[in-house]
Amino acid sequence: MLGFETSDDAGIYKLSEDCALVQTLDFFTPIVDDPFEFGAIAAANSLSDVYAMGGKPITALSILCYPAKDDIETLSAILAGGFAKMQEAECAILGGHSVADDAVKFGYSVTGLVHPTRFRANAHARPGDCLVLTKALGTGVVATALKRGLANPNQVAAATKSMLTLNRFAAEAMNSFDVHGCTDITGFGFLGHAREMALASGLTLEIDSSLIPALPGALSAIAAGAIPGGLNNNRDYASVDVHAEASVPADMLTLLYDPQTSGGLLITLPVEDARRLVQSIPATIIGQAIPRKDKALWVL
Repeated sequence: MLGFETSDDAGIYKLSEDCALVQTLDFFTPIVDDPFEFGAIAAANSLSDVYAMGGKPITALSILCYPAKDDIETLSAILAGGFAKMQEAECAILGGHSVADDAVKFGYSVTGLVHPTRFRANAHARPGDCLVLTKALGTGVVATALKRGLANPNQVAAATKSMLTLNRFAAEAMNSFDVHGCTDITGFGFLGHAREMALASGLTLEIDSSLIPALPGALSAIAAGAIPGGLNNNRDYASVDVHAEASVPADMLTLLYDPQTSGGLLITLPVEDARRLVQSIPATIIGQAIPRKDKALWVL
């Protein structure tokens, strides 16, 4: 029912009139120092794509690359963190595959279930919809600041807490409303994923930069030059479809390209539903969908 045509978060395969599979996978190198937290974040990030499609994760297979001579305690902690987060999601780990590799990489292939007529996709946003964002931005720049000794413990703790938070409850809440479009904000950054939604839906997303929530220390990290390489890649990828007003602060515009790990959901839905949604979960209305203009994204 849904493949890679619109760069959506996961594939959808119909099994019967009332059941479809949601399938996705994701893995990456460590983003935090603590191995248990790294494993848990990798699991939350992998689960996120299923939640973005309105699905319920049911099973997972682990993907692991690990140096053959590294200590078993660190490896055990990574796996334990992933297992704990999968338990929180009520998702069963059925097995997985590992290879010896000099660079640690970890994640999961996740399978979920959704009703064939009720899955969410990035291509269904409509003009007049409000844009709702469920997590603050800045995990990429805060992680880079940490590596350079520029982030304080409180800033790191806030970013880690955000990455560890499942999108499960936001997804369950949104399923009670007339959601039209949804995607999660991960490696391509806010503007990269918003661009995919706008192009797939054939409209423009108008974003009020003054309403964008930022993690503590994210903007100061940018000001200090803690720019991850992926951010510049995202800017090169998405900026062709971005119009930014001259009044938009440069650091905020940079933040909108920041690659996120286990980021939040970007949801489009009617105004009244959006107002009720943000009263029921931590989330922010940050703009609206409008008829197509010359650029897919219009940042104010």
